[in-house]
Amino acid sequence: MKIARVEAIPVSYPEPNDFNAIRHLCLAKITSDDGTVGWGESVTMWPESSLATKAIIEGVADLVVGQDPVHLDAIYRSLKHRAWWYGYDGGIASFAISAIDIALWDLKGKALGCRVLDLLGGPVHDRLPAIASSHAHHESIPDMAEEAIDWLSDGLQGMKVGFGKRGNARLGFEHDRDVAYVQAMREAIGPDKHLMIDLGWAIKWDIPTAVRRTQAFDEHGIDWIEEPLGAWNPSGYAELRSKTVTAMAYGEKEWTVDGFQRILATGTVDVVGCDPGRAEGITGFKKVTELVEQHRRQANAHAWSSAIVSAASLAVSFSSSACKLFELKPLENPMQHELVPDPLVHVEGWVYPPTGAGLGIEVDERVVDRYRSEKVLDKGGG
Repeated sequence: MKIARVEAIPVSYPEPNDFNAIRHLCLAKITSDDGTVGWGESVTMWPESSLATKAIIEGVADLVVGQDPVHLDAIYRSLKHRAWWYGYDGGIASFAISAIDIALWDLKGKALGCRVLDLLGGPVHDRLPAIASSHAHHESIPDMAEEAIDWLSDGLQGMKVGFGKRGNARLGFEHDRDVAYVQAMREAIGPDKHLMIDLGWAIKWDIPTAVRRTQAFDEHGIDWIEEPLGAWNPSGYAELRSKTVTAMAYGEKEWTVDGFQRILATGTVDVVGCDPGRAEGITGFKKVTELVEQHRRQANAHAWSSAIVSAASLAVSFSSSACKLFELKPLENPMQHELVPDPLVHVEGWVYPPTGAGLGIEVDERVVDRYRSEKVLDKGGG
């Protein structure tokens, strides 16, 4: 089998889990000379970065076409070598490598007739607990508590909620409101469910604020707080970690294995977030989990985009003892529930190892065509 064609396809779609905002991805479709297709994805977020990623994927296609997909590590190295000048420490080059790498793993698994999970060494978990990964949108805290109860009513084992998001929740900005929210969530979902808080990119806490707010959250037993001081603040995280009991989570904004190594070396992170649609694919994510295992920390997949990244994240998560749970968006959305005929779902609060060759998903190209960026944006989205 040889690779015959590499295509980059920017897509845009309304995300119910993000207050129906238009979100943007760049997919990669890699086709072999016998017609077998592998699918990959980069989590580009913005339309301009999708277009830039498309240009890079098309620009490096000459390193991929004609190669045997089984030799994906050699292809990965050639992509890194090409991108050293314009993507040495991440950026758009890492988006492009992510999409190509995931597609190559999918294609390699199909070529060999086995799961990506098997290519990664096989499962080290029988199952993983599934939690709802959500954003807070509503003004009423009681309404958000009822919503949380609804999300967990079919067995999900907890929730991670994003502060500072679209809508009227106004979380992350006022101490008393934030504490009242966390208390209400804990009372609503009960003492045994997972509860995590994600500060995202909009919240800019200084160290005293982060200490005071997290100490207040500590009283209600949250599992971790994500990026309370942003993507990089080693001294701040060291101080915050020393004055609180809640675990510190960050890393989602890193691009390369070297970046994750720098974070782990600080000793200030407990849960390392990683998105294979950003951090150079399945190859990058697997290397990160190996580092996390060495440092005896927890790794967690940021699988908040399409079914492609979810499938890639699931395979790596089941291959690593550092991964302890799996996040699922609670509301049905086009890129999870329309893109593939058999969306990833939990069974009474658990996810199980993927089945089927490659990533174990079949992408509906009619859905890809429906959400091509030029079609969605021409209609006024974004």
